[in-house]
Formats: sequence, C-alpha cells, structure tokens
Amino acid sequence: MLLCCFMLFLYPCLGHTAVYGYVDENGTYHFTNMIPVGKKFRVVISDAIKSIVAKSIENTSYDDLISQHAATNGVDPLLVKAVMKAESNFNPRAVSHKGAQGLMQLMPDTARLMQVDDPFDPEDNIKGGTKYLRYLDEIFAGNLELMLAAYNAGPKRVIDNNMNVPPYEETKSYIQRVKTYYHKLKNPHES
Repeated sequence: MLLCCFMLFLYPCLGHTAVYGYVDENGTYHFTNMIPVGKKFRVVISDAIKSIVAKSIENTSYDDLISQHAATNGVDPLLVKAVMKAESNFNPRAVSHKGAQGLMQLMPDTARLMQVDDPFDPEDNIKGGTKYLRYLDEIFAGNLELMLAAYNAGPKRVIDNNMNVPPYEETKSYIQRVKTYYHKLKNPHES
C-alpha cells in the first residue's frame, strides 16, 4: 500500500494527469495511471496521502531509537533509516498488502523470529528490524545488495537464486530506492 501511495504522489509530478483506483471483492486495492478498461476504477485524489508521502528523508522522529538499536546490533543507523524510509515512509501504523507491519515493515513470521511483541510500537519494531538487518548481514557476509534483496523478498529467495538478487522488478527497484536514500543520508549536502 505504501508503494501505491508513493506512486500516487509521484505521478502528478511526472506529468500524468490522474491515478485511478478500485477495491476488489477481496478488499485489495488496485491503482494505475493508465485509463482503465473493464474495471470499476475511479480517480483517486487525496491530500492526506500526499502529505504522508511527502515526509522528508530528514525526518528525525525516530533517530534516537534508530541510534540505540543500531549500536546494539552493530548496524549503520543510516542504513536502518534508509530501510525505514523505503518501507513505511516513517509511518508506524503502515501495513502492506502482504501483511508487513510498522516502521520497518516486518512480516509476522519475521517479527516472531526477531522477538517483536508489538510491530506497531516504534521501539519494538525498530529493535526487530535492526536485529533482522544484522541477521541478514551475517547470512550474506555484509553484501548490501543481497541483504536488501533478502529484506524485500526473503532470504530463501536470495539463497535459492544462487546467492544473487532474485529477478523481481519490485526487489530490484527496492534495492535501488534504499541505496539512493542511504547515499542521501550519508551525503546530505549533495544535491
């Protein structure tokens, strides 16, 4: 859902005139920037969504928690923040269409593995997400692309793909997005 919201914000900037959406019989949201045919799409206009997505990467709301848990787990706090920006855009109540929850968008099984009791509690979620990044760092020997691929698609998919980034456009785009945020956080004065 967050990706859809992100796209809703960007499409007007890219010269598209409208974004269309509808909810199917299972309650799943569908969005497109193309004029739809044969579906019950409607034009989606929401200043609330735009304001959520427009939050800057310089958001400092969770910096203390990020620093604390990054230090505990030996993970770069800027990487944690870049992942959080890409995953939830700093929304602690975010829920993806696949069921990932909270700031670091932890899947329920991952949250249990990382001993997260409340994925919507910012501290618990950041603790679990940072611990998970450390876990992935150990599995993939510090290879950032593989860590991010595993964070997005799951470690099994990376391992099953002969320790390579799986051939999913969503995963490739996710890796690039996190790396872009990470670079901006490390080099804040670059334009």
